[in-house]
Amino acid sequence: MKLMRVGVDLAKNVIQVHGMDRNEEPIWRRRLSRKKWLKVLLETVEPGCEIGMEACSGTHHWARQLQAQGFTVKLIAAQFVKPYVKSNKNDANDAEAVCEAMGRPSMHFVAVKSVAQQDIQAVHRIRAELISQRTAKANQIRGLASEYGLIAPQELRQLRRAIPDWLEDPNNGLSERFRRLLNGLWGDVKRLDERVTELDAEIAAIAQENPSAQRLQQLRGVGPITATALVAAMGDGAQFANGRQMSAALGLTPKQHSSGGKDRLLGISKRRDSSLRTLLIHGARSVIRTAKHKEDRLSQWVKALAERRHPNVAATALANKTARIAWAMLRNGTDYQPDRVTC
Repeated sequence: MKLMRVGVDLAKNVIQVHGMDRNEEPIWRRRLSRKKWLKVLLETVEPGCEIGMEACSGTHHWARQLQAQGFTVKLIAAQFVKPYVKSNKNDANDAEAVCEAMGRPSMHFVAVKSVAQQDIQAVHRIRAELISQRTAKANQIRGLASEYGLIAPQELRQLRRAIPDWLEDPNNGLSERFRRLLNGLWGDVKRLDERVTELDAEIAAIAQENPSAQRLQQLRGVGPITATALVAAMGDGAQFANGRQMSAALGLTPKQHSSGGKDRLLGISKRRDSSLRTLLIHGARSVIRTAKHKEDRLSQWVKALAERRHPNVAATALANKTARIAWAMLRNGTDYQPDRVTC
């Protein structure tokens, strides 16, 4: 049985496979258990065969396993697989859709992440979740305190200063019970602060050890957090042909809605990872705030753009440019060269 490509639908306990020969005829359809599917695949499929999977949880692990056995692995984003589902959604139809999609010559594929990339990504995801929990805890404190006539400041830094004062003030009308509850919530915030600080130190250490992250920090508005996030998401940038493709993958290019020969560009597409896009835009905003004190070409360009358009437009444009420059640095292994930046 000579298989040319195999579509795989991954699930928690079962794996569905769909194989086609060189004549595009389906010759292998099987539903396998998670424990046995790789063994059966190795016994059935010859090395060199293309194996496609939808990019989802656990995909990168299996992709590395298959690459180690000599297979060519192609990962496809879920939104590109969906149009090829012919009828009702089930595992068999999903595997067939993956097999169809991976055979399209114009299909865009997702690069397989290394273990190191996934480690960095895990640090960022845990940190983001802890920050979300801290924000929720602070908002809970604000809401409860307002019921006792205490108006909390909006900024977390100011809230940290206000809570100890509330706990120590005997004349603010707080009951002993609520003081104990508030003190417990305050302890939760401090513990979350400690965990975030630990992960910030972890990210700083990663940025110091990783050569690509070190180079990316030469860019304006890019620190250890953004640099390591770029490395985790993009690797060496080999999956993109140019910087514009990488910027488009981050959702920093305009969405197009054209018809009848009339071109119409809308706001940015906001596709893929919103957290990395947010980091780049926040970094761009910090550059804009300091640009008025600088005379280099990039500062002059972004300052003029911010004066002509809304500052958010200028921040997005600068984030777009930063992403393109980052791609060139990752792909070529070069340092930042400000004299070569086009504005």
